[in-house]
Amino acid sequence: MTEQLRIPTTVGNFDALAAGPGDGRPVLLLHGFPQGAREWDHQLAALADAGHRAVAPDQRGYSPGVRPGGIDDYRMDELVADVLRIADSLGWARFDLVGHDWGAAVAWALADRHPDRLRTLTAVSVPHPRPFGDALRDDEDQQRRSAYLAMFRQPGQGEQMLLANDAAGVRQMLARAVPAEKLEEYVARIAAPGAATAMLNWYRATRPEEVEAGTVTVPTLYVWSTADAGVGLAAAKGTGDWVSAPYRFETFEGVSHWIPEEAPERLSTVLLEHLAAHPG
Repeated sequence: MTEQLRIPTTVGNFDALAAGPGDGRPVLLLHGFPQGAREWDHQLAALADAGHRAVAPDQRGYSPGVRPGGIDDYRMDELVADVLRIADSLGWARFDLVGHDWGAAVAWALADRHPDRLRTLTAVSVPHPRPFGDALRDDEDQQRRSAYLAMFRQPGQGEQMLLANDAAGVRQMLARAVPAEKLEEYVARIAAPGAATAMLNWYRATRPEEVEAGTVTVPTLYVWSTADAGVGLAAAKGTGDWVSAPYRFETFEGVSHWIPEEAPERLSTVLLEHLAAHPG
């Protein structure tokens, strides 16, 4: 059964969902834009059933208790530090880290900077920053897929694109993958005063091609889907070159960017297999 947590840190209280026994193997799950912890509903239950302790926080800007107003407050350094703050508050010296979309970008950066804190890394949809940055610079296909980033970075314009006409932009983005009840929850969250700007400040503070990350040295699972409108094959295929530890690349045919909610059973299966393969 899923629990609601409030995790105190030096920058404020993070709301979170948790499941599984308190003494289970700790797994932290980082959501993407524009969702929240609930995107991990299926994985939280599956991890708990396997005996793990799974926690999915609403990250900076998504948790009302940690919603600073400046763009610089959403730099990658702060996002990575938040993960360590949350883990420290939970008493987790080492843990398995799972991330989707922006959560994956944060997870890659943390795995590079603090490999001693991680047992494993699982990145969903978003590839390692280096091949992603290379593709943004050199690959026309990736440049077309990432054209929306310019709009998101424009103050006011990004908010208008998402929230106009009863959040039609959010609804269109997620309609394929997200059940109606959960979609309404996401819409209500992003429509709250200041929330859309906080979420979009992730895009305004950090450009994917500027994230500094070297070779990852922890066992890594990367999951990419062929119908992902935002991430092309070049960056996905290049990710393995930036992992020196055991590496597994899973391709989900015909699935969109929203893998945790569109293909929940399959993602939970490969995640559990990855954890079982690397118990240390």
